[in-house]
Amino acid sequence: MLDYSAKDDLALIEMAKDNDDAAFAELVYRYENTVSKTVIGMLGNGDDAKDTAQQVFIRFFRALKDFRGEAALGTYLTRIAINLSLNELKRRKRLSGLFFRPSESYPEPVIRDSDNYENELEAEELVHKALQSIESKYRSVVVLRMLQGYSTRETADLLGLPVGTVLSRLSRAQEKLKELLKPLLD
Repeated sequence: MLDYSAKDDLALIEMAKDNDDAAFAELVYRYENTVSKTVIGMLGNGDDAKDTAQQVFIRFFRALKDFRGEAALGTYLTRIAINLSLNELKRRKRLSGLFFRPSESYPEPVIRDSDNYENELEAEELVHKALQSIESKYRSVVVLRMLQGYSTRETADLLGLPVGTVLSRLSRAQEKLKELLKPLLD
């Protein structure tokens, strides 16, 4: 029996191109956590995020024959995850227009003013809600740079932005998050 875990990504991709389902399954296994973190960071944890994460791998499978390996597979999949997440956010915005008057906006996250949180999960949930409340152009930079650990240059390349724009958006996002999380930080 072939040990797929011992193969590198490019070997698995070549095997998957030759219709080896187990090789593709190994690639999904290797990158499902990376894709999930990216999508959940962008969309929040819910059915839309699960569907979007699955769509990332479906897109990759459909484009497998054209994958040239110019970028690392993790980078390639992260780019797909960001793009599909941004599409989902646009879809949500269009749908919200059906239910809200244009003058209405999304509510700010509710952050309880409390001296002590019973556990870290509650604090993590508040941070996640704050992240979801900032604009997607800022959120994508925070997710890639701060949550996924990409360098500023890698984040710029993934998003197709100049490094200065990434730095500017990251700074603005941090200020907005600090403002939203001030009760948590006090």
